[in-house]
Amino acid sequence: MNLLVTGFEPFGGEAVNPSWEAVRRLPAHIDGVTVTSVQLPTAFQRGEQALLRALEDCRPERVLCVGLAGGRKGFTLERVGINLRDARIPDNDGFQPEDRPVRPDGPAACFATLPVKEMVQGLNRAGIPAAVSYTAGTYVCNDILYTLLDWQAREMPESRGGFLHLPYTLGQAAEKGENVPGMALEEMGRGLSLAVRLAAGA
Repeated sequence: MNLLVTGFEPFGGEAVNPSWEAVRRLPAHIDGVTVTSVQLPTAFQRGEQALLRALEDCRPERVLCVGLAGGRKGFTLERVGINLRDARIPDNDGFQPEDRPVRPDGPAACFATLPVKEMVQGLNRAGIPAAVSYTAGTYVCNDILYTLLDWQAREMPESRGGFLHLPYTLGQAAEKGENVPGMALEEMGRGLSLAVRLAAGA
């Protein structure tokens, strides 16, 4: 089985993005699954183009995209991507869309096809704090999730895909002040490896 995992470059003034720091540490093979790791630009147009290139190149049976949701306490598996670009801050290309669709002729929303609740349960059983999320926002993370699911529905309906948000690293959280949640990068890596296994077994 081929499984594509993506993470993002830093954005919003951050020096690192834990999504890519965790993804780039994944081995090329996990339990017989071939893992392809790709870094995406945190930019609407270039990020979408990079994802579509990776999907066409790999034709993966499973896809898990990973991003940063600073302020969340643990892993969050997204249920749905919506057809909306409404950026609170500019992306890394300076683009800040407002009330625009991801795909003008696309459906209003696309639901993750990975078993989100089962993956959350598996992570929690392993001691990784995880929860289901019903909003991936309206920034580049949501854009990538929607683009992925829309592409899979049209081009590879037998494949499955989803999106995992990670919290800040402990270092990032400490810089934000008191009571900002974070997680050790080593713990993120352990959790991501398990999430890949759970996705592959879906």
